[in-house]
Amino acid sequence: MEINYSLSEIHNVAKQLLDYFKNKKTKIILFDAPMAAGKTTLIKEICKLLGVDEEVTSPTFAIINEYTTPDEPVYHFDFYRLKKIEDAINIGAEDYFYSGYYCFVEWADLIKDLLPENYAVVKIEITGDNSRKINLLT
Repeated sequence: MEINYSLSEIHNVAKQLLDYFKNKKTKIILFDAPMAAGKTTLIKEICKLLGVDEEVTSPTFAIINEYTTPDEPVYHFDFYRLKKIEDAINIGAEDYFYSGYYCFVEWADLIKDLLPENYAVVKIEITGDNSRKINLLT
């Protein structure tokens, strides 16, 4: 699936993606994009749609942020600062990935071997100052 959008359409894009994830029963979503492409911004919108009331922020320094919805927790990872896969293992990443709850993962290249088979990749490309293109891979 390919989605072209402007940043002002982010809410509609998040809804379209969330509907797709629910339909496919996919709860592990990797966000693949260059710096400042809007990974966290898109995750914020998806979290709002899931019912997260608290502020959603990038977990660059915390590595993982946990949010609550009326139904279940949501986990948001940023593995940018990790140097080796053992670092992810030591924080219990596999436990989160196999929990059955939503896991939104930024900078996932290092940890792909820890993931269950069923995950999606949201590849974001910057196409202009205010425009993006998503290729959704499952």
